[in-house]
Amino acid sequence: MPRNRGATTLRVRRCNEDPMREFDRLPPELRTWLAGAMLPWRPRSVRRAFDRAIARTRDTSSALRELDLLEERLIAKDAIRIWGNAHPQVQGRTTEDITN
Repeated sequence: MPRNRGATTLRVRRCNEDPMREFDRLPPELRTWLAGAMLPWRPRSVRRAFDRAIARTRDTSSALRELDLLEERLIAKDAIRIWGNAHPQVQGRTTEDITN
């Protein structure tokens, strides 16, 4: 049965826990962010990224902005591999910008 991920070069992992239970354990602002995310984040992955961003910024809204930037970089990284440099997420960026 095909998955809903579509074509992607991003790493895919299997999860052994109930993703809805993990989602329910997230703070409300992170659940809201995750519900509107463009990528199919695992709750555990987004929680780790959020915790790292909170440790750096000490501010929830700044941490959520960092998650937006992280997601944009991941999309651009995948877009350049699948659709090439003409994709709107890639235009004006170098490969070095995307991989860092």
